[in-house]
Amino acid sequence: MNGHLRNAAAGLALVALAAGCSSRNSISDGPTTLSVARSALGQVLASRKAAPAGAPADPQAMAAEAMRVNPGPLILVGLEQAGTTQVLAMTGDNPQAGTRTFMTKNEQSVILRGMMVRGTRGLGHDLSVVEADQSAALVAAGQSGTARRIMRYYSGDGLERRLDFTCQIGPGPKAGVMVETCRGHGLSFQNNYLRSGGVSRQWLGPGLGYATIQVLRN
Repeated sequence: MNGHLRNAAAGLALVALAAGCSSRNSISDGPTTLSVARSALGQVLASRKAAPAGAPADPQAMAAEAMRVNPGPLILVGLEQAGTTQVLAMTGDNPQAGTRTFMTKNEQSVILRGMMVRGTRGLGHDLSVVEADQSAALVAAGQSGTARRIMRYYSGDGLERRLDFTCQIGPGPKAGVMVETCRGHGLSFQNNYLRSGGVSRQWLGPGLGYATIQVLRN
């Protein structure tokens, strides 16, 4: 197995274990967060056997092919609610803002600031922007604390809608995993970050649900 993909598998395994410890009151439609995370892990570890014509592409094969043809930074993103996994290549780098934009061939994009999702485009129910500098600083430092998270969304009328959350950040049950538990507006969700593996599981909003994100190449 490719070293990058082996790291992805290990990282997703730890995130899956961390997700299993999330609150039963966390946002969930049907499957538990643990079962969804395990499903994402299963996709990464899927067999390399040739798929029948018309079958969905194997995420591991997609990642390997993308790394072969694209020398630049790449991430693997799984949208759990939609049941899709795609490789995104970096198309924009803004050092001043500390953000990077990653895009698919059909121009769906995820904007990252460090490990944290800053916004999405072209996915539907898009996340306009996230303001979570306090959370990001605590996660990066491996420290515990309370932080404010503001998430803005594009609505059907073209206006932005704002959701404010109060988050508790601290080490998770597994070494190296930082957990961000947020509550507000009658909602709760839990984000998990494994910095050493470049893998995270983050809630993108009521319409998009959770995404697993793995850095394949910086």
